[in-house]
Amino acid sequence: MVRENAVSARRGPLSSAEFAAIGDGHIAYVKPILSDELNALFPQAPELEPGLELFALLSADGSPIVVADTREALIESAREHELVTVSLH
Repeated sequence: MVRENAVSARRGPLSSAEFAAIGDGHIAYVKPILSDELNALFPQAPELEPGLELFALLSADGSPIVVADTREALIESAREHELVTVSLH
């Protein structure tokens, strides 16, 4: 008898919540942003000069974790918190 696991038996695309939960607590996304977008992701952040290139570290569900001016700083922060990072383009 052949048994199908839950993944192979599934039909249709993942919901937004299911997709976000895949890497929750283990995967973080590095996303390039401009300083103009900073306060939308990090409302507590101070206003910065427009047009500055920054990098945001977001959890698998899209929640902001930290922002930095270099990708390397974010990668190191993620590593310290035992997160695997992937890039968004």
